[in-house]
Amino acid sequence: MKSKLSLGLFGLLSVASASAQGLYYVGNEAQESLPLKWVVGGNVTYDDNIAPGFGDKEDSVALNPYVGASLVSITPQTTWDVYARLGLIYYLDEPTASGADDVNSQSRVGVNLTHRFSERLRVSSRNFVSYELEPDYSYGYASSRQVGEYFYWQTDNSVGFRWTERVATYTGFRLTGANYADVSNNDRFTWELYNQLRYQLGPQTVLTGDYRYAQTSGDGASSDSTDQYLLVGAEHRFSPNTIAIIRAGAQFRDVDDGDTSTSPYVEFALNSQVNQQLMVRAFARYGMEVYDTVLSHPGIGGSLVEFDERRTLRIGISGEYALSPALALFSGIDYIPSSYEGGRSVSTPPFLGSVSDLDEDIFNGYVGFSYKFNDMITGT
Repeated sequence: MKSKLSLGLFGLLSVASASAQGLYYVGNEAQESLPLKWVVGGNVTYDDNIAPGFGDKEDSVALNPYVGASLVSITPQTTWDVYARLGLIYYLDEPTASGADDVNSQSRVGVNLTHRFSERLRVSSRNFVSYELEPDYSYGYASSRQVGEYFYWQTDNSVGFRWTERVATYTGFRLTGANYADVSNNDRFTWELYNQLRYQLGPQTVLTGDYRYAQTSGDGASSDSTDQYLLVGAEHRFSPNTIAIIRAGAQFRDVDDGDTSTSPYVEFALNSQVNQQLMVRAFARYGMEVYDTVLSHPGIGGSLVEFDERRTLRIGISGEYALSPALALFSGIDYIPSSYEGGRSVSTPPFLGSVSDLDEDIFNGYVGFSYKFNDMITGT
């Protein structure tokens, strides 16, 4: 179990892809232009488990100063949404786990572009880069905390075309990469093609059908793999401030030098501005994932094992409540149970016996306050 407490003192065409914005994303775009805005702030955090899974449990207070900037430009044809946050996290008590440092980067940059050639044709590009310490579970690519910083990036580019008043399609190409400086066998590069058919059922509901084809290149002992998805779903706006998206179907996975397998696949996201004070978001996803597939198996003396199937359920809920125009309370939880199946030894020399399946449960909870001193200085 891992939990955090923020104690802070400082400070018919919609986007079909959700990956570049995380599992909370529901396809919303910026609605009004905003001039260049700078923010300086910082967090004071108590972490009760600095490096879970790496040595003895340790806790520490951490400082997280940062500087951020954002800009939104909207014209009748083009929307630009650019943001950046550069910061670091400093643990007052240096971690003793091997490879862990007391100072790490916590930085992200995003650039999103939508260009409308006409009422029927648009092109979208969503791009994200991060270099930071702890995987953000809401982005859906890690199931455990890793020692050391990681570099994660994604570019998602698509063309949307409205064929009739009710029928539209989105066709896109997505590239994703993850690189860990201090962790072996977990770097990944994925390219993916996708097509989505959209049908406007009513003023508030769109039905969808998706096909996705993805190839992933593994690092070290991890194998390359191919995944295909066939999904049907719906997007429904319950009110101007509440929208939900659900897609479900089948995933077909083929691992080089491994097995082929099939799994149900489901993804769900909900965003709701309940009232002027309360905002709630939630997501859920179930399927076979390509990250964290090579592990040291405790049942066979720590030998290295690659699992062809990591069946993972991800559930996340977060909320924010405005106590005043300047002060807000926020909290959230992530729950990630995973089942590792189809394991085979990749150690040298290899383990020749049978490899048992493994199960893992991750719980991450956080609560904190944010205070806005002025338009440029905030803290949590």
